[in-house]
Amino acid sequence: MTDVNELVARVAARPRRVSGPLPPALSPEEVAAAERALGFRLPPLLARLYQEVANGGFGPDYQFLPLTGEGRTVVGEYAAERAASAREEVPYWPEGVLPVLDWGCGMCAAVDCRGEDGTVLLFEPNVLGDDAADAWFLDAPGLAGWLETWLTGTGWYREDADEDDRAAEQPVPWKEAAARIAGAP
Repeated sequence: MTDVNELVARVAARPRRVSGPLPPALSPEEVAAAERALGFRLPPLLARLYQEVANGGFGPDYQFLPLTGEGRTVVGEYAAERAASAREEVPYWPEGVLPVLDWGCGMCAAVDCRGEDGTVLLFEPNVLGDDAADAWFLDAPGLAGWLETWLTGTGWYREDADEDDRAAEQPVPWKEAAARIAGAP
């Protein structure tokens, strides 16, 4: 089991060593305002990251988006994805799933806020067809484990993953995708 306090400290230390200072963290009031705007609460670890580490700028590759503020934010991206999905003949974005990190080429890491553990999902719209569920993959059962793969350099997304004898765990189809997109609880 991951010590969450230690994990938060390690997440905070990594970008400071690699890329310099992070944006200021958010206050509990700012996180609460974001939760009101979203209409649901963040998983506890995700809220702590934004309050204790920074308002974005940490995490793998392109790094976490800011939760709130100027420019692209998690709150803004969630609202945009939900609105765009609602206009489509085949909706594709489930309620309560926050896009937190942009992988590029339309792909993103998203956190399912319906559970305390913050399941991490991969949205891969480049495979989007008649069934929107095909674009959703389970990346990690919880945010803590997903962050651990980043910190230890064992994530599927690292550049040398194909060259490694130890195959990085690849995301698998998200079994709940179709029901969640359809709005089932």
